[in-house]
Amino acid sequence: MPDTDTSPAAAAPLGRRERKKAATRQAIADAALRLFLARGYDDVGIREIADAADVSTTTLFKHFPVKEALVFDEEADQESRLLSAVRDRPEGRSIPAALCEHALRLRLANADGDPRFTAFLELVDNTPALRDYVHGMWLRHADALAQVISEESGLHPGDPACTAMAHFALEAPRAAHGQDDPREAIRRAFALLENGWTAIDSGH
Repeated sequence: MPDTDTSPAAAAPLGRRERKKAATRQAIADAALRLFLARGYDDVGIREIADAADVSTTTLFKHFPVKEALVFDEEADQESRLLSAVRDRPEGRSIPAALCEHALRLRLANADGDPRFTAFLELVDNTPALRDYVHGMWLRHADALAQVISEESGLHPGDPACTAMAHFALEAPRAAHGQDDPREAIRRAFALLENGWTAIDSGH
């Protein structure tokens, strides 16, 4: 996935072995995305990707257990950014508003100015296997997001409102699929969450 994060990273320096593994993983992901964008996801095989990255198929599967994962190589980072969007939101900004801003930034921030990112979005939108995978990938973050929502809102851990908000927020960006104005579709989906959350948040 093309990097859409514009915030400074504060990662600890990697050792030589870790740097080599990270470089190999990046080479595989770059080769896969290049081939997918050129010919389409379904017309590119695993062996072809491994050859393009100059690795064995065994090495490829050590880094990416399924083909779909080759397109989404930053899942751990994505969860961290998602949770930070709630924890680090400006004072006075609601949780739904912070999640809406994050969804817009993640999916659409570079779409107008970066042809490669636009092509990436089209690849995902036009490939059912990738749409299903990214949907499942995001829902894997639901428990962590619900926990942060409970912490930030003062609601009891396990409150069904937090669980529902997490699931709805992760589902909401799908409203953009097939829409002429994806930004407006996402904003409208989150407006529904905002209006419902206001009643929950003020009544706890």
